[in-house]
Amino acid sequence: MTETEKMLAGKLYDPSDEELTTRRVRAHNLSKDYNDTYEQESEKRERILNELLPNRGSNTYLQGPVQFDYGVYTTVGDNCFFNFNFTVLDCCPVTIGNDVFIGPNGSLMTPIHPMLPAERNLRQREDGTWYDLEYAAPIVIEDGCWLASNVTVCGGVTIGAGTVIGAGSVVTRDIPAGVFAAGNPCRVIRPLTEADSTKYKSHLW
Repeated sequence: MTETEKMLAGKLYDPSDEELTTRRVRAHNLSKDYNDTYEQESEKRERILNELLPNRGSNTYLQGPVQFDYGVYTTVGDNCFFNFNFTVLDCCPVTIGNDVFIGPNGSLMTPIHPMLPAERNLRQREDGTWYDLEYAAPIVIEDGCWLASNVTVCGGVTIGAGTVIGAGSVVTRDIPAGVFAAGNPCRVIRPLTEADSTKYKSHLW
């Protein structure tokens, strides 16, 4: 297997691999290019996103700044909105459904480092160059989810359709569909019901 194949399969891999480094630097540069645009430069932004995030649906908006590790390993559906400081380390596939909202400082983090220092630390090749071994796990955010501000989703997590994740949460395990979940580590607080409709909140009208 190539290092790219190992990475996407969730195996230990060497991120200093030339092919991976080239793709990562390209995504970092494109992220920087996007972050340097003004909101009204819609055509320029679209051109950059076509390279950085080619696997995305229609009517999806990234406020910026953004930061992607690869971009090409992230798939986004239609009608999504990602607020300021959206970060995606897509060393394994990241799949985001339709109608997903993510608040400021949202982070989707697929990489996982070994727990033991001896396995995590940098090591040296015979030619003197340094490298480490890491691995990753995919993230899935299903249709209609809202992740409030400062939410971090860790590798290996699936968040079910229509679920709301409260501000500041760290999601370390799967969250089912149709619930409100929050905390560090994130846990289910309660199901979402008809009583959550804005039509019952008289102070809003």
